[in-house]
Amino acid sequence: MSTTTETLPNLSLLLDVGVKVAVELGGCQMPMREVLQLAAGSVVQLDKASDAPVDLYVSGKLFARGEVVVVDGRIGVRVTELVGAKT
Repeated sequence: MSTTTETLPNLSLLLDVGVKVAVELGGCQMPMREVLQLAAGSVVQLDKASDAPVDLYVSGKLFARGEVVVVDGRIGVRVTELVGAKT
């Protein structure tokens, strides 16, 4: 049996369901001693280069990669790659 638009469930019911979207810039591992010394103005060095793509997660699953952009003074992500998408 082939799947056609006639046999697909009505996905429009799900289009307004909220999902959690998170962007991961990078990470690091620090001893608790250093964490407790963090204060306003402290800089935490991450394990990614500044020009490396960031990971975009939807409901905890890696969905895309992109680059950080600033638009009208607000930070955002420009999607450059959909994970698992065929090119």
